[in-house]
Amino acid sequence: MEGTRKLRTTVQPGGRIEVSAPDLPVGQTVEVVVTSISPRAARRSVAEILARAPGHRLFTTADEVDAYIRAERQSWND
Repeated sequence: MEGTRKLRTTVQPGGRIEVSAPDLPVGQTVEVVVTSISPRAARRSVAEILARAPGHRLFTTADEVDAYIRAERQSWND
């Protein structure tokens, strides 16, 4: 069987990594690449990220955004 496969395993005591591919022929040359997977940080919503940013959010509702944009556009015409 040719091609690439992605397997996931756990490092065992002593740094041992075990990979099993019984469908590969004995004696076939293969390449093994090991990539360490870091635990993912908990996903946060955009609102949570913005709430913690310096200066926080400028607007809290869509109406506030609309009013700001209207005022800005009006200032261009003045």
